[in-house]
Amino acid sequence: MEVTAEQVKALRERTGAGIMDCRRALVDAEGDLGRAEKLLAERGIERAEKKTSREARQGLIEAYIHAGGRVAALVELNCETDFVARNPQFRELAHEIAMQVAAMNPSRVAAEPSDGNEGADGEGTPLLDQAYIRDSSKTIRDLIKQNIAAFGENIVIRRFARFELGGE
Repeated sequence: MEVTAEQVKALRERTGAGIMDCRRALVDAEGDLGRAEKLLAERGIERAEKKTSREARQGLIEAYIHAGGRVAALVELNCETDFVARNPQFRELAHEIAMQVAAMNPSRVAAEPSDGNEGADGEGTPLLDQAYIRDSSKTIRDLIKQNIAAFGENIVIRRFARFELGGE
């Protein structure tokens, strides 16, 4: 199956994956863009799983203040290198996570190993397990894994804080 540059470009624009990864996925999917996109997602998640054991000591702290200034959130998002930490897409990811924290008010980043106290509401569900507010078909964990695959580095939400006017 011959893959055209236009197909590779279209897949790259849809997924943000590397040129060679897009080409391989299109060859494996016999030119089907939808199947190639799914293959890239699966391969990216596999790569992301391998990177989660790496140490993430760089990163940034991002603030989000909701319109009207009544709710705010701070998020510490870590990665492996300052090169990635300075990337605009990384900053956007941190902003999206801070917005999620402001909107959903999670009580913790992840579930404790023996924690059975998870409810259907935003507060009982750990941040990583919450549905992403912009796309409910994804969780925040999925969003992080997608970005690990895109950046090629481990990414960790270290901590967050949420402030509400008049709150405790």
